[in-house]
Amino acid sequence: MAITAFDSRLFAGLLGHEAMRAVFDDRALVARYLDVEVALARAEAEVGLIPADAAEAIARAADPDRIDIAALGRETEIVGYPIVGIVHQLARLAGEAGGYVHWGATTQDIMDTAVILQVRDGLALVEAEIERVRAALVGLAAKYRDTPMAGRTHLQHALPVTFGYKAAIWLSMLDRHATRLDELRPRVLVGQLAGAAGTLASLGEAGLAVEAAFVRQLGLGVSPAPWHAARDSMAEVIGFLGLVTGSLAKIATDVMLMMTTEIGEAFEPFVRGRGSSSTMPQKRNPISCEVIAAAAKLVRRNAGVMLDAMASDFERATGPWHLEWVAIPESFVAAAGALRHAGDMLEGLTVDTERMRRNLDATGGLIVAEAIMMALARHVGRQRAHDLVYDACREVLEGRSGLLAALEAMPEVAAALDRTALARLVDPANYVGCAPDIVDRVLAGRPGSTH
Repeated sequence: MAITAFDSRLFAGLLGHEAMRAVFDDRALVARYLDVEVALARAEAEVGLIPADAAEAIARAADPDRIDIAALGRETEIVGYPIVGIVHQLARLAGEAGGYVHWGATTQDIMDTAVILQVRDGLALVEAEIERVRAALVGLAAKYRDTPMAGRTHLQHALPVTFGYKAAIWLSMLDRHATRLDELRPRVLVGQLAGAAGTLASLGEAGLAVEAAFVRQLGLGVSPAPWHAARDSMAEVIGFLGLVTGSLAKIATDVMLMMTTEIGEAFEPFVRGRGSSSTMPQKRNPISCEVIAAAAKLVRRNAGVMLDAMASDFERATGPWHLEWVAIPESFVAAAGALRHAGDMLEGLTVDTERMRRNLDATGGLIVAEAIMMALARHVGRQRAHDLVYDACREVLEGRSGLLAALEAMPEVAAALDRTALARLVDPANYVGCAPDIVDRVLAGRPGSTH
């Protein structure tokens, strides 16, 4: 029976990501252990440390379907690590060549390099999901480039913006994450072959040559120094996932607030029955946004766990390493799940532009008080303009007038700005500043972009 939501028959489909679970499940991990053992044997054969036919016999025997997972689990419980059990089973399957399995390596060499292979596959899935989210945001930013809506600060109306501008800000975060992913790969996707204390003493003078051949077999980079006890790169990966899901949580928070009954400006795509309540048939709850927010909290927690795991003693840790066995798979599955939900939500986002306009007008023009003050200041000075507009706003807030009527009734204002000018200034759509230009700048240079 599953005990985590990511493996639960009830919750895995909601919270997880099927392809990412397949990267990190037990069979995949065993397959990566075997890939690493085969790469080690072939590298050692390449430099003449073991016979070439032994390396190929090991490769033929390294079939994950022939590994007894239950027996491996029992041996892992006794030994504390799974590699001894892997070596026992692989050596038996390889027959006479079995004596060359795991030649000169140590457990953590195999486990760390196997995890890097999983991380490589996991990052490829993350990259694909990021690109999906970016594409959806490009579409929203372009479509709603000029659509005015209320910009809000401290949950209050501030100044008009456009919905395209909001989407472009969301997109800019994902753009930076795509850059971060490109930058971290060379640091992270490196193999580990260092032996018992990191010096490769068991391989003699051939140590560095074997290491070079080993990582080449796996398509990984060479680390300048062993990282058995230097875990910054692993922490960086989960920190990166924390940044990605943190940005998704910001988007989800905005959408959840926009879905509230009182605002009603944007909604997750409608799917019959999704987000419904067992007692309130009118409900349309922000399910994807809620899952994204929860996933972000989990990954953020695990980013802290990975920082704790960096406090490693001497040349091999006495416990912090074990934290990674939980934090890395969980973070990748949670992050991929959040990205999947973000893609689904943003691709089908329902945007109510009419409601955006009604909300803009809800304060009777108060949202553009700054625009009127700045225009009036050219005639009466900034401080006097501030005081006049302040008094007009008080009348609006007390329900005695709309802003345009209140301003027209002030002789000093009417002398400076005629009705046509005031009407234009009171229209929030005319005070979105550089919002459309910012959209253009974010979209510039993308394939197919006309901006």
